[in-house]
Amino acid sequence: MSQSTCLIVDDSRMSRLMLKKIISDLHPDWHLVEAENGQEAIDKVKEQAFDIILLDYNMPVMEGGPAAEVIRPLLPNAKIAFLTANVQEAIQKLAIKLKVDFIPKPITETKIKDYVG
Repeated sequence: MSQSTCLIVDDSRMSRLMLKKIISDLHPDWHLVEAENGQEAIDKVKEQAFDIILLDYNMPVMEGGPAAEVIRPLLPNAKIAFLTANVQEAIQKLAIKLKVDFIPKPITETKIKDYVG
């Protein structure tokens, strides 16, 4: 598979490290970029395009939902997933509206492998 760019957005440094390790073990040639919150994610998306965005939902500064609303029109073909333990109906409706996938927390290697391929 060709090299992809993946944006990992989570306010937890441990979560970002874990996601980076899982993805880099699967795809050592992929370009992985980290962001700590939704606003930082938007700033990074404005600098470069990403193929895959793993977006934590509950974060300080800006949550995943509002960030996805800004990012989706900028990257209409990107694979975007909310990583969340929060499966409220409102979040599910937003995900459907924005064509964003769900990866329920806790994050496991299998869930990430299934999503990123």
